[in-house]
Amino acid sequence: MSIVILTGPPPDAAAPAVEEDLRVLGFDVVAAKDSADLVARLADAPDHGRVAVVDRRFVGHRHALRLTLTDPRFRASAAPGLLAVDPAARPALLRAAEAEAARDAQPDTGRLTDALAAAVEVHRPALGALVAAVPQGPVARAAAERAVAAVDDEAVRLRCSVKPQDGLFTTFCVSPYSRYLARWCARCGLTPNQVTLSSLLVALAAAGCAATGDRGGYVAAGVLLLGSFVLDCTDGQLARYALRYSTLGAWLDATCDRVKEYAFYAGLALGSARGGDDVWALALGAMAVQSVRHIVDSSFNESGRGGRDGAAAALSERLDAVGWTVWARRVVVLPIGERWAVIAVLTALTTPRVVFVALLAASAVAGCYTLTGRLLRSRGRGAAPVRAARSLADLADSGPLAEAVAERTGPEERARWLPRVPAPLFAAAGSAALACTAWWAPAGSWWPLVAAVGYALCAGAAVARPLTGPVDWLVPPLFRAAEYLTVLALAATAGDSGVNSAVPAAFGLVAAVAYHHYDTVYRIRGGTGAPPRRLVRVIGGHEGRLLLVTAVAAVTYGHEGALRIALAALAGALALVVLTESVQFWTSSHAPAAPDETGVPA
Repeated sequence: MSIVILTGPPPDAAAPAVEEDLRVLGFDVVAAKDSADLVARLADAPDHGRVAVVDRRFVGHRHALRLTLTDPRFRASAAPGLLAVDPAARPALLRAAEAEAARDAQPDTGRLTDALAAAVEVHRPALGALVAAVPQGPVARAAAERAVAAVDDEAVRLRCSVKPQDGLFTTFCVSPYSRYLARWCARCGLTPNQVTLSSLLVALAAAGCAATGDRGGYVAAGVLLLGSFVLDCTDGQLARYALRYSTLGAWLDATCDRVKEYAFYAGLALGSARGGDDVWALALGAMAVQSVRHIVDSSFNESGRGGRDGAAAALSERLDAVGWTVWARRVVVLPIGERWAVIAVLTALTTPRVVFVALLAASAVAGCYTLTGRLLRSRGRGAAPVRAARSLADLADSGPLAEAVAERTGPEERARWLPRVPAPLFAAAGSAALACTAWWAPAGSWWPLVAAVGYALCAGAAVARPLTGPVDWLVPPLFRAAEYLTVLALAATAGDSGVNSAVPAAFGLVAAVAYHHYDTVYRIRGGTGAPPRRLVRVIGGHEGRLLLVTAVAAVTYGHEGALRIALAALAGALALVVLTESVQFWTSSHAPAAPDETGVPA
C-alpha cells in the first residue's frame, strides 16, 4: 500500500477534497503534525510502495495528483504542494525531513523538494491545463477551485493517453476511438500486458487465416490484422491513461510487435505456397529489410547524434513550419501504422506476392530517406561519448572470433593504419564481399566460407577501436544486413526446391537471430544493459554464425533437403537458447519502468 503523509496547516474550507482524491487513487492517508512527526511517519512507512508528502491546502485536478504521485517510471516526482518518492529515493527524503526537523521548521513540500533534488533527480510532470496549487487564503482558494472546475479532468486524461507524434494513420484513423477502448479496459481492470497479449493472439489468428491461401482467408486476415493494430495502440494508451508502466510491459509490447508482423509474413508465405506461388524468399527479404531499418534507427539514436543543431536539423525545423510536410515525412518513413494498413489492405484485395513487392519497395524508399537524413546529421560531429561507444559495441553483437581479431590488433598496428580507416569501411567491405559471394558463387561452392573468413577479419578490425567516429553507428546495421542477406542467399541458391526448399528454414533462423538483436536493443534502451557476453559467445556472434552457415551450405550440397534440416535445427537451437535467457531476464528484472512518450502535455 502506498502512503500519503499530509502536512501543513489545514485549509480554511471544512472538508479538504484532496483526501478523498488521494484515497480514490489508492493511497493510505495519514497526517503529520510537524516535521518531527513527518520523520517518524517516513521511518515507519512500509519498505515497499511509494511514499508521498502532500500539503493539506492543495487544490487541483485528480489527474494532476495521479501524474505526480503514481507514475512508476520516476524515482521522485514533484508539483506544487506534492512530492512522491519510490523506495530507492526514500532515504534522501528522510534526510531532507530530518533537516527540516533540526531547524524546527514546519514541513514544506517546496523546501523538501529542493533538498531532495540535491541527491535525486526529481521529475516535474508537464501539467499544462491541469491545476496544481497551494492557495494562501480563502480568496486564492476560491480562485483555484474555479480554475479546477473550468477544465474537464477526464478529457485531459484521455488526450494525454495518446502519443503526440504518431503516424498519420494512427493519429486520424485509430487513436480517435482507441483511447475510449483504453478507458473501458481500465475500468474493467485490464492491464496493458493483457491487452498486448490479446493483440498478439488476434495477429496470430490473422496469420492463420492468411495461411489458408483462399480469398476469404485473406480478407479475414486483413481485418484481423487491423484489429490487432487497434489493440496494439490501446495497450500503450491504457498504460498512459492508468499510468501502469513496467519494464516487462515495454519489452512485451515491442517484442510482440515484431512477432506479430513476422508471423503474418510467414502466414502469407504459407498461404501463397498453397496456391502454387513460392514467396518465402520475398517474406524473408521483407523481414530482413525491416530488421535492418530498425537497427539503423536504434544505432543512430544510441550514438547520441540526433540533436537539433546542424544544417540538416535546421532544414527539418523549416519543413516543420509547413504543416503538410510534417505528415508527409511521417508517412514516408513507413511507421508501423502505415505499414500494417498497407499490408492489411493489400492482403484482402491482392496476392501475397503483391503484398511483399509493395512492402519491399516502400521500405526501400523509407530506408533511403531516413539513412540520408541520419548521414547528414552526422556530418561535422565530434567523437561520440564513451557510453555511446559501449552501446554500439553491444549492438555490433561481435562473437569470439571478431573479439580475438580485435585483441590481436596491437597498439602499434592500430596507431599505424587503423585510425586512417573508418570502422564502417571495414564493416562495409566485409559485408559486401560476403553477401555478393553468397549470391553469385555456384551452389555448393566453398567460396562463401572463404568470404566468411574474410568477413570475420573485417568485423574484428571494425570493432578493434571504440566506435566513436561520426558515422560509426553504421557498423551494427552493416553487420545485420550481411548476416540476414547471406542466410537468404545461401538458402535461395542451394538448389533445393518444393518441400525440400531451405528458404522457410532460413526464415526461421533469421527470425531467431533478429529476436536476439531486438532483445539487445530493448535492453540497452531500457537501461538494463546488453545481454551477457557469455550468451553472445554461446550463440557465436554474427561472424561465428555466418562461418557456421556457410560451412553447412557447402557440406550439405548435393543432399536433397539436408540444408533445410540443418538450418531448421540451428534455428531451433538458437531460438531455445535466446528465448530462455531473454524471458528469464525480463520476468525477473528489477529495472525501473521503461521511459515512454507520455502523450501531449496536460
